Amino acid sequence: MAEIFNVEAEARETFGKNAARRIRYSDRIPAVVYGGGGPSIPLTVDPKAILRVLHSDAGHNAIFTLEIPGKAPARVMLREWQWDPLRGSLLHVDMVRIARDAKLRVRVPIQVTGEPKGVKVQGGLFEFILREVEVECLPDDIPEHITIDVTEMLIGRNLRVSDLPVAEKVKVLAEPARVVAHVLPPKAEEAPAEEVVAAAPAEPELIRKRKPEEEGAEEEAEAPEGKQKKETK
Repeated sequence: MAEIFNVEAEARETFGKNAARRIRYSDRIPAVVYGGGGPSIPLTVDPKAILRVLHSDAGHNAIFTLEIPGKAPARVMLREWQWDPLRGSLLHVDMVRIARDAKLRVRVPIQVTGEPKGVKVQGGLFEFILREVEVECLPDDIPEHITIDVTEMLIGRNLRVSDLPVAEKVKVLAEPARVVAHVLPPKAEEAPAEEVVAAAPAEPELIRKRKPEEEGAEEEAEAPEGKQKKETK
């Protein structure tokens, strides 16, 4: 990874919240540089220069030259930075010196290109799960991003960390079996619930209790002629 530009800095001799507030009023922000076998130096920098680094293609992995009056230029990277949660402006930045022969561990974004056949032809759903991965390499070998073509992915296919195309000098530290992206089957449409019409309960048969005289008349009608009651004279 090539250095993209220079950032000018000035040594800082005042500290504390009030001093930091005055620095920001002057359109600069507090900063510090450390590491690489050198001393920690408090600085002030132009926030616009730091934003150019963050918005570059390499982003927070960019390596640039820090120039401090009276000191040798240093190759540095951004290590930490703070934002104003209300205004969205930079408040503070930490930078670390970089040695060409010392390996670094950095997080690199993953990019995909193409439209999976599992989506275009089969109607599946593409899910991009792991969007960055940690790698270890020398500063000049840090990739700006890792790009992989997903055009041939079909439904049920998983793209894993082991499938990521990286240079031999770059070691991926994530688990090889970890899923980066996959294509899922289309969601089945739910069938509309059938309306169940409850059958009306049958009306109960009414049973009328008969009077005693009605029961006697019925018995006489059913009895044989010889056994019928004699008429009263």
